[in-house]
Amino acid sequence: MPCLNEAETVETCVRDAWNSMDRLGVVGEVIVADNGSTDGSQKLAARAGARVVSVDQKGYGSALRGGIEAAHGKFIIMGDADDSYDFSHLDPFLERLRAGYDLVMGDRFSGGVDPGAMPLLHKYVGNPVLSGIGRLFFSTQIHDFHCGLRGFRRDSAMELDLKTAGMEFASELVVKATLKDMKITEVPTTLRVAGRSRPPHLRSFRDGWRHLRFLLLHCPRWLFFIPGIVMMMLGVAGSVILMTGPKRIGAATFDTQVMLYAAGAIIIGYQMILFSLFAKLLAAREGWMPMTPRMRKALRYVRLRTGVIVGALLFVAGVGGSVYAVALWSQHSFGALDLHHSLRIVEPSLTAMILGSETMVGSFFLSVLRLNL
Repeated sequence: MPCLNEAETVETCVRDAWNSMDRLGVVGEVIVADNGSTDGSQKLAARAGARVVSVDQKGYGSALRGGIEAAHGKFIIMGDADDSYDFSHLDPFLERLRAGYDLVMGDRFSGGVDPGAMPLLHKYVGNPVLSGIGRLFFSTQIHDFHCGLRGFRRDSAMELDLKTAGMEFASELVVKATLKDMKITEVPTTLRVAGRSRPPHLRSFRDGWRHLRFLLLHCPRWLFFIPGIVMMMLGVAGSVILMTGPKRIGAATFDTQVMLYAAGAIIIGYQMILFSLFAKLLAAREGWMPMTPRMRKALRYVRLRTGVIVGALLFVAGVGGSVYAVALWSQHSFGALDLHHSLRIVEPSLTAMILGSETMVGSFFLSVLRLNL
């Protein structure tokens, strides 16, 4: 149980946990990971039978990581010390853990949320949206990413190399277990009104952003690759359509000015795709994400020599277009040109030169990241 000034409820939570273990015939311990309480929570927890572990680094995730590291048991069930979860009925979690699951998540939305137990913004916006993003990004079926009551094997949790210090720890545990292809399931649990009178430690927008940021950083496909593909497709479509001349839609005329923006979309989109490859390889290299079979197959085609050749061809094509543009300019004695005509040559030429350069440089960087993979 992570604890920061929970004097009003920590004794009740510890006693409920002991009662649950006694009823189930479990040999275990109750650990209160204290994160610097100043209200005497440590003494009250110890009096109720808990082993109090002091965790100096501040944060919900820090407290939990400290508690996990200090635990002696094979299975760990974690839950908040504010009496919002019922520690006296842990049967479903223990049953699933004994059945071989690595992570057993509580699901408050199927188990029930008591009136007033969760702010409406969290219940109808925050939790559903962030959990939905998590399911989309990581192809998991978990419905409640942020439930504070969950059980897991201690050895599995240690294998995940959990790092986060704040509330985003809730997402980190699910995401990393999913990426490691661990066995995960959900059981219904209830959320009741917390027994404390002080304000909650959770800060809706700050902690919501930290959860979203974590999800994005651990899914380069949605952070970089898919937006990059969309931008490139829009840029290519715009450039191709306008290459033959201006186009009118109603009273609006689209010409070379729009082509410049289309070229920018192509370049930015291509950079984002490269960044997705860099991020994937770096994550695999550092052990943050597994090297999937699909990634290994793709890497067989992404070679330094191939990238340099393709990049050089693009660059040469761009140089060729630029030489042609200069030749046309010389025919006008290097004087004023029709910009709408000349930009239809210069814009794709310059774009090809930039893409070619990025491809060659990116291929070298990818080769560095692939060392020892």
